[in-house]
Amino acid sequence: MTSTLPGGDSVNRTMVTVSIMLATVMQTLDMTIANVALPHMQGSMSATQDQIAWVLTSYIVAAAIMTPPIGYLSARFGRKRMFMISVAGFTLVSMLCGAATSLPEMVVFRLLQGAFGAGLVPLSQSVILDTYPREKHGQGMAMWGIGVMVGPILGPTLGGILTEFYNWRWVFYINVPFGLLALLGIMTFVPETEREKRPFDWFGFTLLSLAIGALQMTFDRGQSQDWFSSNEIVFEALAGGLFLYLFLVHMFTAKRPFIDPALFKDRNLVLGLVFIFIMGIVLLATLALLPPYLQNLAGYPVITTGFVLAPRGIGTMFAMMLVGRLINRIDARFLILFGFSVASISVWEMSRFTADISIWTIVHTGITQGLGLGFIFVPLSTIAFATLAPRFRTEAASMFSLMRNIGSSIGISIMVTLLAQNIQINHAVLSESITPYNAALKQAGAFWDPSTTTGAFALNAELTKQAAVIAYSNDFILMLWILLAIIPLVMLLRRPGQQNEKVDDKMDAVLE
Repeated sequence: MTSTLPGGDSVNRTMVTVSIMLATVMQTLDMTIANVALPHMQGSMSATQDQIAWVLTSYIVAAAIMTPPIGYLSARFGRKRMFMISVAGFTLVSMLCGAATSLPEMVVFRLLQGAFGAGLVPLSQSVILDTYPREKHGQGMAMWGIGVMVGPILGPTLGGILTEFYNWRWVFYINVPFGLLALLGIMTFVPETEREKRPFDWFGFTLLSLAIGALQMTFDRGQSQDWFSSNEIVFEALAGGLFLYLFLVHMFTAKRPFIDPALFKDRNLVLGLVFIFIMGIVLLATLALLPPYLQNLAGYPVITTGFVLAPRGIGTMFAMMLVGRLINRIDARFLILFGFSVASISVWEMSRFTADISIWTIVHTGITQGLGLGFIFVPLSTIAFATLAPRFRTEAASMFSLMRNIGSSIGISIMVTLLAQNIQINHAVLSESITPYNAALKQAGAFWDPSTTTGAFALNAELTKQAAVIAYSNDFILMLWILLAIIPLVMLLRRPGQQNEKVDDKMDAVLE
């Protein structure tokens, strides 16, 4: 089913990698680059904070719904053709997003942008796996992983620069040159796959789409709607759970289901989906928590915040380039263990942040976390597909991308909700110490004197600040426990042996 390049055609392989890297970076940047521009869009379009949030929600929901069918669509129409349609559509709609003059236009265009962009990451991953020979899958995944991991990390920095010095519309216009170059490269160098005519399970796709859409809406809008005190969130959660249950029943009972259950018989893939889900929680939740921490508590300007968070991407890139050379010499499971250990150390260091945090502390913890995530992502992306039949690669890559996105949504929702709740709880607990008999308070003098209006305001502001610092620390500690809990599962991954590789090579030859 796949078309691979000859082993010695290194020039074509390089051009294929560059082309799909451009497409991957373009899509992953858009996961976070628009966040910085939201306040500027809000003013330009005279929208409320709740209304402007739909700019993000529409993109996330559309991308989540359109990710699962990528495997079928690439098999039905050809992977190269599907890739070109996705890149061209994403580029065109990005240009329309930049030119939008009203909120409804922006939401519709972002919806289309998410739909076209959904296939870029899984399609690029399957192209890499088919382009590089098996012994070089680690190197290919390292190159591909740079785009997937560094894009979301650099998004806020690049978005802040473009918004500050140009205009929020350039957050979308910047995709146009990347998209055109990627389209030209894919058209020229990426080989086409054979098309396979097979029935499409519309019922299964509808059930899964409704489940993903409802659950994504639950997590994305839960915090703003006060969770289950809102009828909207209750309805969305119940609908998502019901449709997911019906989809699972249908998947295991239908003759030709939308997702083949045989996909989940591969232990490495199942564990890989669990690990990438956890990575989605840690990576995107951290990126969601740190900017408001640095701006609101540490007093950093927006531009400075972007620059001090950027070195995280440097750590990731360095780790991925190093892992690309080590993965054929060291057991991938040990590299993943090392990555999770380093990421755990970085999150533990973040749990000790204070409001007086220095730039160096932010930079070195960011680089440490970037190193850890880089050591996880490349070997994980390699070993998760190492024992999987080639015919499942595109479908599995779609599930891999979907689980990462769902993990990000759930992680951000949980961490932001716990943050808001813990700030209130910590503020109430700290307030219990404000009494006329508190000696430390008396030493502060009139500045924090609760009997005066000025002193009461200053004291309340300081209590809120310290309550927030503790709440952020609690979130980072929760992430630490999640990472520590997942580490033992790494040894359940199966290292592909020589016999497995021979069998897979024979399957590749038969399928081609």
